[in-house]
Amino acid sequence: MLVGLREILAIAESEKMAVGMFNATGLDSLQAVIGAAEELDRPVVIAHAEVHNVYNDIALVGPAMVAAAQNAKVPVCVHLDHGVTLEMVYRALRLGFTSVMIDASCLPYEENLAVTKRVVEAAHAMGVGVEAELGRLAVGESGSGEIAPGDPSAYYTRPDEAKAFCEATGIDALAVAFGTSHGFYKAPPKLDFDVVRNAAAATGLPLVMHGGSGVSEEGFRQAIAAGVRKINYYSYMSRAGYRAAAEAIASAKSSYLHDVEYAAMQAMKEDAKAAIRVFSTPTNP
Repeated sequence: MLVGLREILAIAESEKMAVGMFNATGLDSLQAVIGAAEELDRPVVIAHAEVHNVYNDIALVGPAMVAAAQNAKVPVCVHLDHGVTLEMVYRALRLGFTSVMIDASCLPYEENLAVTKRVVEAAHAMGVGVEAELGRLAVGESGSGEIAPGDPSAYYTRPDEAKAFCEATGIDALAVAFGTSHGFYKAPPKLDFDVVRNAAAATGLPLVMHGGSGVSEEGFRQAIAAGVRKINYYSYMSRAGYRAAAEAIASAKSSYLHDVEYAAMQAMKEDAKAAIRVFSTPTNP
């Protein structure tokens, strides 16, 4: 069942839980995520990140994502994750994506605001919800390379700035920086949940946690209680698929690529199911 960003976040808010967002970098991960959501009967967000476009162009994977959502037995939102160029955002809108994220967080505040307003105007005219970001995570979307050196808290989302930004742009969800990081953690993240609570109170909007892989179950619970309603998760699911593929190759039981891909898909589905179970646990603020 294909739904929009606002609809799926409304479900999360009504149940005081978070909906999981998983990147679908190909048919194997797409099948894994939809399969996990259907087996658990939970809503889900499937996403194409602009940084992954080099592996599967949105013109190829996008229609498959929309079709999978339409045929799913559960509510599925099709999302553009970390759209950094207007060209990619507009391509997603034309392909029927029901949610787009414009990530202009690397720009000065006024430029971020101007670009985001432009995307909101175009997306809302098509009935599509928009996510934007204030603050910066220490590591970029590719999972490598420090983009916010020094004290991480210097890049955390400021609630007063978030309030003004949300009111000026009309976005539907805000990604906040409070100590998470993309990719794999070398040490347990130190999360500032006061940033989340204060941003939620200031904006009145559903908040999004990026860099969800590697956070403890208690960390997820606290983030959800503080106001997070969407959690982005990919790196550890992808690693589960990688390890299963490596084991399948090492076993030498088959010389067919499809057997390796199937093993990876099954492993990713189980990892996604584990994450969805945690995200779906109702939490009282």
